[in-house]
Amino acid sequence: MAENDPISTDRREFLKAGSAAALAGMQAPAAEPQEKAVVLPTRVLGRTGEKVTILNLGTFRGSGLGRILRHAYAQGVRCIDTADTYKSEPGIADWLDSNPALRKTVFLVTKDHPKTPKDLIAQLDKRLATLRTDYVDLFLIHGIGGEYPASSLDWPKSKEMKDTVEAIKKSGKARFVGFSCHDGRRAEYLEAAAEGKIFDVVMIQNTAWLDKNTRLNKAIDRCHAAGIGLISMKQLAGPDPNAFLAQVAKKAPDLIERGITPYGALLHAIWTDERFATACVSMQNTAQVNENTRAAQSFEPMKSADIGRLRDAFIASAPSLCPDCDGRCSLAAGTKAPLGDITRYLTYYERHGARSEARNRFSSLSLEARDWTDADLAAAREACPSKLDFAALLDRAKDSLA
Repeated sequence: MAENDPISTDRREFLKAGSAAALAGMQAPAAEPQEKAVVLPTRVLGRTGEKVTILNLGTFRGSGLGRILRHAYAQGVRCIDTADTYKSEPGIADWLDSNPALRKTVFLVTKDHPKTPKDLIAQLDKRLATLRTDYVDLFLIHGIGGEYPASSLDWPKSKEMKDTVEAIKKSGKARFVGFSCHDGRRAEYLEAAAEGKIFDVVMIQNTAWLDKNTRLNKAIDRCHAAGIGLISMKQLAGPDPNAFLAQVAKKAPDLIERGITPYGALLHAIWTDERFATACVSMQNTAQVNENTRAAQSFEPMKSADIGRLRDAFIASAPSLCPDCDGRCSLAAGTKAPLGDITRYLTYYERHGARSEARNRFSSLSLEARDWTDADLAAAREACPSKLDFAALLDRAKDSLA
């Protein structure tokens, strides 16, 4: 997804400032598989019965991808996430080719963008060809939601999707099938998945402080009860690293005193919710791998009071992405512009280095969706669970993404 260097400068500087202990303990990448490999905690991924590491490596194209894969594997990560748009599949293929024994030791996930359920069959063949493997463990519809046909809301319980999933699994080209979603209507997609019982796994934009009384939380409960495996994503995106570090130091200094980095604490908060089997985290350098794998190795469930203080620190750090977004910001602002999506694209641009991806997604919006001229942005901020400063963020989005 990155245009040039995929490493986020802000995130890198945060690690230098706030994770010195983790950096000091950095190890050189080890050959894999190894007899005494580091083992991270695992959880069962719903009714699949698969035990997956609680940390999932989100990958992107970059010259250092091979080194990151080797290092993450040496540190115990056994879930690898990619997609057609990430452009990391060839690098993963090279890594797998370097040692054929690797393939059976990792849970490999990829994604694509079908226009109809049947498109998945041909798209899976393309993904396998690029990955140079005979099968993937999990194949996901990528980011199902507003960018898809309106009928996609019925896909999780449609006969066409059921027949397609059965055909894919019968072919052996994907062991499990599901979808990822960061759409404002993700509660409705989850409800459809729980009702249809077609999909094995869903990956959703998630937050550790989700209101238990919301429709989304109840939909997650329904999927969990139905045995659908749950993967958390985008739980670390949004805050300025240095600002977040400073706010955690103010609002939860004991976490830092206990040797937990702010981003590590966020992961602990996510893993405290046992409905989620694993968290997919973009790791774009070995320092991030070290920080996140240490968080997994030291994981202990967090108290609700600590999670509340993390939430306060997150909001105070002036984030650019709301992990709890359900579209209420646009509704309150009286606009058809998807404010939560636009600020997410800005986050890709500013924090992830994914400039082409961010611009492409913004340009794909209709003219009406890119017009927030008369929107009440103060009302949008008040309605937003993360209190995003839409006036400032949308000005930056207009300059960077248009």
